[in-house]
Amino acid sequence: MGMFDHPEFWNPKFRAAECINPPAVRSVLTYAYKRTELLLAGHSKQEVIAAIKAAIDKKELPALEQGTVSYMMSKDSYLSDYGGHNAPHMMFYETAKDGAAWGANLTNSPVLAVKSGTSPPKPTDNSNPSHHCQSS
Repeated sequence: MGMFDHPEFWNPKFRAAECINPPAVRSVLTYAYKRTELLLAGHSKQEVIAAIKAAIDKKELPALEQGTVSYMMSKDSYLSDYGGHNAPHMMFYETAKDGAAWGANLTNSPVLAVKSGTSPPKPTDNSNPSHHCQSS
């Protein structure tokens, strides 16, 4: 799922085949379904964000499960018009606030940490997790 603030959120060329493990099916996929449902119903990005936050507060969406992973292994992915990073990769979802423990976003590190705005919350405080992407 692209982040709402990404300038290419509505890019029609976007192709991102994603395989997810069982914990991701039970947690992250439910957010993707909810977001898709709301967007296809014509809601604005702001309305979708508000609806998802409300669903989190009402516990209608599950907490992030430990060991949640997604695999984007297709060499034919198209993630951005900017290219250069469309290579196969894995994403590890977690609730940490600081990706530095993973070596993320450090000079010459292949690990990126990105805070996602509509992913499953940390079970104790409704914050959003970071996902750590490591290029293959």
